[in-house]
Amino acid sequence: MRRPTALLVATALTGALATYGLAPAQAVRTTGWAEWDPLTGSANHYTTTMRLPAQGFPAASVASDSRSGSVGVQTGTSMWFGPTTPVGVKYGSSQNRPYLNLRPLADTATSPSTTTYTFDHPTPPTGWALVLGDIDADKVTVSATDADGQQVGAAELGFVQAFNLCDSSPRPGACSTSVGDVPSWNPGTQTLTGNPAATDTVGATGWFEPTVSLTSLTLVFTRRAGFPVYQTWFASVARTIHGTVADVSTGGGSCPVQDVTVRLVSPYGESLATTTPDATGAYSFGEYATQPDYAVSIEPPAACAVVGPTTRQVSTAADDAVADFQVRQIIPQPVSGRVTANGSDPLAGVTVTLHLPGGGTKTTTTEADGRYLFDNDPAGQGYFVTIDVPDGYHGDAQRDPFDIVNDPITGQDFDLTANADVSGEVTDGGDGIGGVPVTLTPDGAGQPTTTVTTGDGSYHFDLVPPGTYEISVDPPGGYAPEPPLTDVVVGADDVGDQDFALSRPGSIAGTVHLDTLTGQGHAGVQIRVSGPDGDHTLTTDADGGYFLGGLPAGTYQIHVVVPDGFTGVGPLVHTVTITDAGEIRSDQDFVITATTQSPSPTASPTASPTASPTASPTASPTGGPSTAATPTTSTAPGPPPGQELPSTGSTVGLPFVLLGVGLVVAGVALVAATTTGRRRRH
Repeated sequence: MRRPTALLVATALTGALATYGLAPAQAVRTTGWAEWDPLTGSANHYTTTMRLPAQGFPAASVASDSRSGSVGVQTGTSMWFGPTTPVGVKYGSSQNRPYLNLRPLADTATSPSTTTYTFDHPTPPTGWALVLGDIDADKVTVSATDADGQQVGAAELGFVQAFNLCDSSPRPGACSTSVGDVPSWNPGTQTLTGNPAATDTVGATGWFEPTVSLTSLTLVFTRRAGFPVYQTWFASVARTIHGTVADVSTGGGSCPVQDVTVRLVSPYGESLATTTPDATGAYSFGEYATQPDYAVSIEPPAACAVVGPTTRQVSTAADDAVADFQVRQIIPQPVSGRVTANGSDPLAGVTVTLHLPGGGTKTTTTEADGRYLFDNDPAGQGYFVTIDVPDGYHGDAQRDPFDIVNDPITGQDFDLTANADVSGEVTDGGDGIGGVPVTLTPDGAGQPTTTVTTGDGSYHFDLVPPGTYEISVDPPGGYAPEPPLTDVVVGADDVGDQDFALSRPGSIAGTVHLDTLTGQGHAGVQIRVSGPDGDHTLTTDADGGYFLGGLPAGTYQIHVVVPDGFTGVGPLVHTVTITDAGEIRSDQDFVITATTQSPSPTASPTASPTASPTASPTASPTGGPSTAATPTTSTAPGPPPGQELPSTGSTVGLPFVLLGVGLVVAGVALVAATTTGRRRRH
């Protein structure tokens, strides 16, 4: 079973700095390794907190689902980074400095553990390192989110290199010999993988220096073989923030610089420290994490004024940070005040004017804390102060007049109200529509303001003065031309959710066919459409077609009025629904057919043929030649009415029928005679 390992870092010499690309002029001021709270919880539910020594570096809350067994915060007495290891060159010795041991979720290749570091605020974008050790029979996938919560890529994770701490000198106590085994980094998968054979060795290490600010860091540790344990270290760089406060008073006066208060605020608004200069005006906050946008400000005593800015932005990202200030004695009599917004927010850069007796003026601007000062003001009556209200704010811009006698004038304050933002979105069926003009028009006097929706359909009017407004939308082509208007009252608070749901007008079309759906169209047929916008009557064109467009969303009934002489085939009423998407219902067809007339019955013929042959050839009873009968005109009555023979359509059919009957009778007589003759011979 593998023994837990640690890493060693030692302070580098100037030559070592040059070896790893760090010029002596940029040498770090202070380095250090993280402290850890004890690991608490139980198997698969561990927590701790990691804190780097650089002031201003955010603490990280740690949560891991590692299994138990040989996990926890280690002392760093048996394993550490030596002074010649790559990470030791830059960050100093980690001997006797703690690190964290963790394991997989379970000792199988399919059960990795996940450990997440969540920082209190974004980390510095430079000047710190993550070191992963004992990566040999296992692998670690590294991921992170940036200051905006987006996933960072492999380049931003800043993989530096892989090495083996057991190859350093002096060699840590847990290393019996030089090993030479190092893991490999795959930027495509952001995974640090141990040796190809997944052999359990000692000291395989990879380290990272992220190049962007991070809000979280996640390590997914997967077992490849054996019973692996891996280690995690953090190290940071710190640089000094310092400066001077100089007294530049003239005319024999002075400002006691040692009474000036100097404040340090983090890039995220945290108050980090306060200090005061010494008698020479020098001050120092000590060393802080390497990042830009620290704010150093001063507050002079009541008898002093600041010359120049009261706040300076400084950075320790590349070197020590210096913030110098100047102060002077205030010359009587001063006039002072402060400009704020919404009760407490200081407004910097606001133009303030002191109106003097007799019509002269003095002008200044507010400092970062919103304060302003006019001094060296002679006694007089009728002073007053005004401000130029900045864009995006509203409020009283003038204070009451005052007189200067012997005392300073204070409290000439202004509190403005930030104008509100108005926002909403323009959608079509729930989906945002980009590029739609939206206009905000004030009631009464004032010019309308127009903006355009972004790709997701949202729009935003910044810092709208108080008042009542009308919001209108200019729909793009293909949408209903007159969406509703919205009235909105703007006060001190932002106004959101001013949304517009546009609709596309729909249409109904079809054809009235003769006989079948594919038959010829019939012109002049009336179509009646009833819906949300009322009733419409249409007439089919020469091809039997009809069309009705510009229809709002709703349910419609379509009736075909069947013309005289025709009857409907199939449904005579269709019901369709049009949504805000503006469907085109172009298949609303009908079928009609001409009405058919039954033929009138005709009279049966009453006249019967009156002449037909009556004589038939007769055969001699003895078999002699027969004598042909002479045809005569028949006088026999015809069949009773209603029993006429059916007509065959021929005018000669009946005589031939009668002739056939005669032949049959003759045949019967012949047979009878023959039979009689035979009997006689007996």
